[in-house]
Order: sequence, then C-alpha cells, then structure tokens
Amino acid sequence: MGLLFRSLAMLFVVIWFSRLPDLSAQSSRGQKRALDALLQDYAYRAFVHPKTGVTFKGMVPLNLTGIQIAAMRLRSGSLYRRGVAMYKEFEIPQDVSENPYVERLVLVYQNLGNWSMVYYPLPGYSYLAPVLGLLAYNASNLSATNLPELDIRASGDPIKIKFQDVKPTPAGTVAKCVSFDLDGSVNFSNVASGNICSTIQQGHFSIAVESIAPSPAPFSPSPTPAGAGKKNNNSKVWIIVGSVLGGLALLALLFFLVLWAYKYREKKSLQQMEKAADVGEALHMTSVGDTKAPAATFTRTQPTIESEYVP
Repeated sequence: MGLLFRSLAMLFVVIWFSRLPDLSAQSSRGQKRALDALLQDYAYRAFVHPKTGVTFKGMVPLNLTGIQIAAMRLRSGSLYRRGVAMYKEFEIPQDVSENPYVERLVLVYQNLGNWSMVYYPLPGYSYLAPVLGLLAYNASNLSATNLPELDIRASGDPIKIKFQDVKPTPAGTVAKCVSFDLDGSVNFSNVASGNICSTIQQGHFSIAVESIAPSPAPFSPSPTPAGAGKKNNNSKVWIIVGSVLGGLALLALLFFLVLWAYKYREKKSLQQMEKAADVGEALHMTSVGDTKAPAATFTRTQPTIESEYVP
C-alpha cells in the first residue's frame, strides 16, 4: 500500500514538473491573444466616420498607456492591385491577399512601446526598437469584437517594416530582425540597410540584439505603467498555484481510490473466509421430547460390553 502510494506521488510530481514549461508558454500566448483582441476592439472604435484608405488613430484604455494603435479600411481588390505605399512603418506591396476572402478588410496597426518586453519577452535578447504589429480583420461589421484574424500573405515582393528611432547597436553585437507569428513561433533574420525588416505575412516585429550584461534597458518612449510587470507576474503565480492545487486534488483522489480498493479487497476476503467457515457437514438433528438437539449419525468406535471381554 505504502509503496503504491509513493509511486503514484512520484509519478504525479514528474508529470507536473514536465508540464511547467507548457503551462508558462500557454499562459504567455493567451495574454498576447487577449491583447490583440482588445486592441482590435479599440482600433475599430476609431471608425466614427469611416473612409476607405484613410488611417484612423485609435485610443487605448488608460491601463495600457504607452501603446499606440491605428486602423485602415481597404477594399480587398485594391490592396491586391495597388498595395499601400506607407501605413505607419509598414510598406505593403502589390499581390497581398487574404484568406478567407472578404470584400473589405481592416489593417490594425500596433506599436507596443514600453509594453514590448511585457507581452513579448525575449530571453537572452534586448530590443532596440518597440514591437510593431500588423493584423488584418474582416471589415463587414465595424462594431464587431473578438474577430478572428485574416491570414494575409505577400505572393510577390515582401512587406517591409522601416523601423524609426532605433537604439544604436551595442559594440560586439549584431542586430537581428525578430518576428512573432500568431502561432507563437519566433523567427530571426538579417536587418537590411536603413533598419528595414521584411516579412511575407502578418504578425509582430522588432529589432533585437543578444544581451550583454548589464542588459540595455527596453525601448521606453513613455514611463512604464505602474504595476505592469507585477500584474504579469501575479498572473503566472496564480496559474502555477492553480496547477499545484489541481494536482494535489488529483493526488488525493487517487489516494482515496487506492484506499477504497484496499479496504474493499479486505472486506471481500473476510466475507469469503466467513462463508467458508459456515460451509461444512451439518449435524444430524434428533428430537428429545419437545426439544431438538444435534446427534451424531454414527460412532467411529463401536462400544464393547465388559461382560463380553475375554482375557
């Protein structure tokens, strides 16, 4: 019993610790997707009097001060035939199409500013520029929220990101373009002359270098909102605490199941022993007056009368 319990406990501990990296990755990705959904909602609110091909600056909630957003509504055909000469830092060429096809779409621009390292931490690297985002959504309903992103891709020339106000590259390091796909993958590529990075699809982009102690401070165009890092850490702590409590509950359930099985087996064994004790040769009952009493059906040794004894 004790050995089984210890084995189950050890198995649970191994499984739980092996899942910690996955839980952390899932938590980080969930925060990014939640931010994208929120910024899409606030970007769409800028379309008070929507006009096609015009950039509308959006306002973010006060707890996200430092992030800049904008929205531009386009016809799908116009985007494919002409592209967009310059949308903030993004130069969008011809032959860019979306999937699934929609008649009109909205390109939502994000500049995460001092929140770049909060939502897109990059261990071992420091940002020289803020993380910029370009995401496409259906424009059929400009009041919609929680819209899924359209998959936009360039089939000819790539989309160019011309970063502005880039920090100088520290001596002994090489600046790299970094892109974050919506599925959570991270890709690195070379920076072109003029602090230009290229991509064929939507996502989030920046320029970073490998960290050299002490690490360069993250790009910060405005003061970091109070409690930003603390809020992110608290979220991770609660996820870990919840996982621990859930694991302990599962372990307790397994313990009680094993204990119940052990008790049931003992009870069953006792019942079998009692049944075996009850099963045997029944004594022959005989009547003595008004009372019944057990009596042997025969005797193993026949009695000998003393008078019959012959020496």
